[in-house]
Order: sequence, then C-alpha cells, then structure tokens
Amino acid sequence: MDLEGAINRWHHRVNERQAVTGVVTDPVVVLGPKGAGPITPDGFADWVERSGIKLMPRSWHPISERMMVVEEDATWPESAAPTRVATVFRVTGDKVSAALRLPDLQRALELAYICRELAATE
Repeated sequence: MDLEGAINRWHHRVNERQAVTGVVTDPVVVLGPKGAGPITPDGFADWVERSGIKLMPRSWHPISERMMVVEEDATWPESAAPTRVATVFRVTGDKVSAALRLPDLQRALELAYICRELAATE
C-alpha cells in the first residue's frame, strides 16, 4: 500500500475537481464543519464541487501503516486568505477511506491517535 501516494492523488483530484470518485472508497467517512459520517463517492464529488475547496499540503505526520495527518492550507472561492486546517486520512488499498478535517493540527493528531488505538484493540 502506498499511503502517501493515495493521499497525494486525493489532493490532486480534489484541487483539480476531476474524477474524485476514483480516489475514495464506497463509502468514504468524512468529518467537517457540517457533520460526520459515511458518504458515497458521488456524494463526496458533489461536496467537492459545491464547496470549491482547495487543500494544499504543508506538513505530513504518519500515524500508522494506513493513517496519516496532513496539515493543509484550505481556500474556497470566497477566501481572502488561506485557512490552516489538518486532515486525518485513512487509506484502504489505494484509496482514501476516511478524510476527517479538523480546525488545527493538534486536534487532528489527538483524533488520529485515538483512532489508531481503537483499531489496535479490535
């Protein structure tokens, strides 16, 4: 499995608004300001299109073989300046199976460590 490659492909497709359904699992688990839960690849593509978000990776924080936190600069069409956020990514095979966006790196790392420990004790 290529964790970093899958996350790089996800960023590229989201930022270019092209074929995003091909880089996520069915379903993909998401977390953002408007809620959390599993959505379909088509639902994910709709969100990408509606939001107009672009996420530029700034720092990478490996958590496990399948999880990584990426600190990003987020912009939207109405943004005057980038907003720093962080996303907890989980990869299954060669696709992103979870993208949990949090307002800052510290909260994303805390959530990622909790998720890692939960998965390790299943």
